Amino acid sequence: MTGSFAAFFILSLLTIGGAVFMISFTRVVHMVISIGITFLSIAGLFVLLEAEFVAISQVLVYSGAISILMLFGIMLTKHDATDEGKSRAQKSWISFVAVAVFFILMFFAIQNAPWPNVPAEGTPDVSNVKQIGIDVFTKYVIPFELLSVLLLVSLVGAIIMAKKEGGKE
Repeated sequence: MTGSFAAFFILSLLTIGGAVFMISFTRVVHMVISIGITFLSIAGLFVLLEAEFVAISQVLVYSGAISILMLFGIMLTKHDATDEGKSRAQKSWISFVAVAVFFILMFFAIQNAPWPNVPAEGTPDVSNVKQIGIDVFTKYVIPFELLSVLLLVSLVGAIIMAKKEGGKE
């Protein structure tokens, strides 16, 4: 067992565990913490894949910005801290069976898939950050700008919605 395999195993368990806890918890603050753990462990998986830029972006965008956005959402909404009770137990069994069937299907699909032994393309002396920057600002400049406009519109919409709800009370 190599160190990278052990790190992959630990990060995979953290990723899956955080996602399962995010679905299982009933308090919103606990959900945000568990999804933050999931985002950080996914960034660790990107580091293992030697995609450092994507890992740093994952930490900055998802673990930082999205988690803080969720916390603002918690503060701006009214939520009840009570549990659902008996109906939640029945839903959890149905969910467990569905996830188990999905896992078995995916396991057999992955085991029976033909995986070609193709070497990776590209030159190893080129920095992936430099190549990403060149691609974003040459080939993908229009989708990049459209994404920035979409984010700006969603930010303005969130501010307008928060102001309207604040004015009602």
